[in-house]
Amino acid sequence: MNYNLGKIYHGFKLHREEKVEEINSIARVFIHEKTGAKLLHLENDDSNKVFAIGFKTPPSDDTGVAHILEHSVLCGSRKFPTKEPFVELIKGSLNTFLNAMTFSDKTIYPLASKNEKDFFNLMDVYLDAVFYPNIYNTKEILMQEGWHYELENAEDELTYKGVVYNEMKGAFSSPDGVLMRGIQKSLFEHNTYGFESGGDPEFIPDLTEEEFLGFHSKYYHPSNSYIFLYGDGNLDERLAFINDNYLNNFEKKDIDAEILPEKPFKEMKEVVTEYSISNEDNEDEKTFMALNFVTGECTNDELYISLSVLEYLLLETQGAPLKQAILDANLGKDVYGSFDNGILQPVFSIVLKNSDANKKEKFKNVVFDTLKSLVKNGIDKKLIEACINITEFKLREADFQGMPKGLFYYMTAMDSWLHDGDPLIHLKYEKNMEKIKKALTSNYFEQLIEKYILNNNHSSLIVLAPKRGLADEKDKKLRTGLKKYKENLSVEEIQDIINETKSLINRQNTPDSEEILETIPVLSIDDIDQKVEELSVIEEDASGVKLLHHDAFTSKIAYLDFMFDSRTIAQEDISYLSLLTTLLGKINTKTYSYVDLSNEILINTGGIYFKNEVYGDSKDVLRYSTYLEGHCSVVVDRVPRALEILADIIKNTSFEDKKRIRELIRVLISRIEMKLMDRGHQVATTRLGAYFSPAYEYIEKTSGYEYYKFLKEIENNFDDRIDSVILKFQAIMNKVFNKNSLIVAVTGKDEEVSAVKKNVSEILEVLSDEEVQINKYSFHEENKNEGMLTPSNVQYVAKGYNYKKLGYEYTGKLLVLKTIIGMDYLWNKVRVQGGAYGAFANIVRSGNFMFASYRDPNIKETLKTYDNAAKYLDNFTTTDREMLKYIIGTISELDMQLTPSMAGDAAVSYYIRRISKADRQQERKEVLSTTVKDINNFSKLVADVMKMNYIVVLGNDGKIKENKDVFKNLENVFN
Repeated sequence: MNYNLGKIYHGFKLHREEKVEEINSIARVFIHEKTGAKLLHLENDDSNKVFAIGFKTPPSDDTGVAHILEHSVLCGSRKFPTKEPFVELIKGSLNTFLNAMTFSDKTIYPLASKNEKDFFNLMDVYLDAVFYPNIYNTKEILMQEGWHYELENAEDELTYKGVVYNEMKGAFSSPDGVLMRGIQKSLFEHNTYGFESGGDPEFIPDLTEEEFLGFHSKYYHPSNSYIFLYGDGNLDERLAFINDNYLNNFEKKDIDAEILPEKPFKEMKEVVTEYSISNEDNEDEKTFMALNFVTGECTNDELYISLSVLEYLLLETQGAPLKQAILDANLGKDVYGSFDNGILQPVFSIVLKNSDANKKEKFKNVVFDTLKSLVKNGIDKKLIEACINITEFKLREADFQGMPKGLFYYMTAMDSWLHDGDPLIHLKYEKNMEKIKKALTSNYFEQLIEKYILNNNHSSLIVLAPKRGLADEKDKKLRTGLKKYKENLSVEEIQDIINETKSLINRQNTPDSEEILETIPVLSIDDIDQKVEELSVIEEDASGVKLLHHDAFTSKIAYLDFMFDSRTIAQEDISYLSLLTTLLGKINTKTYSYVDLSNEILINTGGIYFKNEVYGDSKDVLRYSTYLEGHCSVVVDRVPRALEILADIIKNTSFEDKKRIRELIRVLISRIEMKLMDRGHQVATTRLGAYFSPAYEYIEKTSGYEYYKFLKEIENNFDDRIDSVILKFQAIMNKVFNKNSLIVAVTGKDEEVSAVKKNVSEILEVLSDEEVQINKYSFHEENKNEGMLTPSNVQYVAKGYNYKKLGYEYTGKLLVLKTIIGMDYLWNKVRVQGGAYGAFANIVRSGNFMFASYRDPNIKETLKTYDNAAKYLDNFTTTDREMLKYIIGTISELDMQLTPSMAGDAAVSYYIRRISKADRQQERKEVLSTTVKDINNFSKLVADVMKMNYIVVLGNDGKIKENKDVFKNLENVFN
């Protein structure tokens, strides 16, 4: 259908239409005549259709009202009054993406689906949720999702509870998180960015119901909305649906949502604050620092991208000049950069970790002296070329790690659109890349440094210092405050809190009626593809080496993996192998310095990196495969150069630069420490799995807590240990890099495969051809039941075992069980009632079965919930309609949208793990045929797994010690 400028289509007037070559889309910008709602449409042939609606939501305090609303509007609405329509959709939709997100200045509600009927169903539920939520007639929604006083009996201790409250307690447990939140606060004293949109736990309980409802009433209106449509769907039908069912019910409204820019500072602002470490921890080298600069406005399209390139150039590449200068000055153990261009006034940050507060002035001096030197003497043009090339490669590749392309484009458009800028300026990157390429023959980046950093007083220096027991101090203060508050309440006021608590618990425990559940639209079984997606590899030969080809269109990019069987090394060397993979490509070779090597990689490829991978076997619980993998993404005509570089790394890597090795080990430790605080559920489940699974024991030694301890031991004894460590590296390389243990994997079309075959000799010539010896690794199962102590404000609670070891077999029906337990039982018991931010079940072919919680205020209560899962399954019953929803939700996860590189990885994984297409088809058949009786029959399996009593809890040291009877051993993580 052709659209004409100035014409109105279902209430939407077309203001602009143009082809955006960079994203191969026709872009249309509409304004809704009656309400002023803005709509951007990107038309293309992508079958993964995206819809999103967003609102400008500038907070004026730290109560987290915007964040709490994001959760709360998805707790029932006018047409869909279920308590959790969001969860019901996940259970019963074929969505490829479904979520909601709160940013510093906006809240967005995006969804994606490849199924047209499903797409309209999802759009209907989301639009009704944002415009007609049940928050106005159900006060328990704010209590559950935001905060409330919890008191079941008059003699109990008064506490705070709430999903967002506990989520943000977890977020504020991480020093990196505290630092990032402090950066905006330091730079924006008078506008919305100085407030914490997610909510500061200290201030979340200040939010009143009146303020909560007022925020929705003001900002969640079509006149303040930004609507997005993307993909191959019928635009006319979509516009009609949005107008007729929603926007037409509203009138235009003047909404004061303008965000005024912060006036420039006259001088740099300095802020000193604290974060918590445990009482047993050492305060030395635990300080974080950040230098931060406000840089123009987000509507400056050239600056938007050029400062991103500059941040990468100065702080992210191997040997990045600013990062290297800071490390060379021994100011700290890790340095990274951040360029936040998603707010009105973007912020450029230089972050130093594991330092000491007395190095503050030296940190400033080194940063400014280094930048002055770069301005005076010029930046290496090869480095500039490398950073421009990798930026352009990633923009063209448009592979956003599983995120639908349409969602990424919407978020990019919103960066300017939200502030009355052109929504297309950041999507049309070509002309700006051409301008930036002038830096190859001019002082382009040097001028940026001078203007936006060296001569920029709108800046701050944050020092985040460690304080022993600060978390316990705050907890004690909170408990004391609540105790005093309770003591001053009358008997009637206490009873009111008890009644409100009981009212909330009653609502949470009362299932939605069948009538209410049926308001959520459901697809039929006919809407589900009965056949699995083709995810296979073709076995071919490349100069005598097995080549696995996954046939996929990749826009002439070859995704390559050189997979070396790493069981050629001894079991005691597994952690050394993992460290080696981190170093390869980041240290010198005999041909290149690590700086020059980085430039060569970035100029010629989309990236080269090595990883240590383990594949659990689908049929044998004790069997698994391990590989050292060299990965490369490269445009097809540069395959020869890419393989030359890979071969040089394999043949010529030098370990002589011990200082560089120490730097990389310290950075690695820093990043794992961030994971321990931010993604503790991953650490806990890996540790738990290592108790009973050989594959998980391997993962624990290569990326888990055991690996962290291994790295810390090397760092603490570096001078004594480094020579023996280097000998290990050399021995491992001699054994692993062998032609006879190599598999080559290629994702692409025939042209990409042909290019690899023609040039694979570059790799083969540098490999050993000796006979391969494959080692057998021993495994000793042990139930350690650890409490892992950290200064976190929350817990990550994991429990599980391997059901195959107990005599059970895998069936696809277990995936439906996973959906039911995760999205029904655990969601309601651990998240809704327990106040944790999340909880999930992990059930896989190899037999591993684990429950885990995320940012959880509880321990024993959560473990009891896990133990009671079997009883829940015994009594589980539901309608045919609800069972169909669980099945559809399970299929949705199986059919997750994959980028070409992800599809290639999946195909190779299936091959290594011995999962055939027939196996996957059988699994799908079992999912589609799952009945209520099947779910009931899993009760014994779950009970037997829980009876094994294998437990790991990572979290607050005080809380774990209070529950020490749960554990056999307490482990101080950071000691």
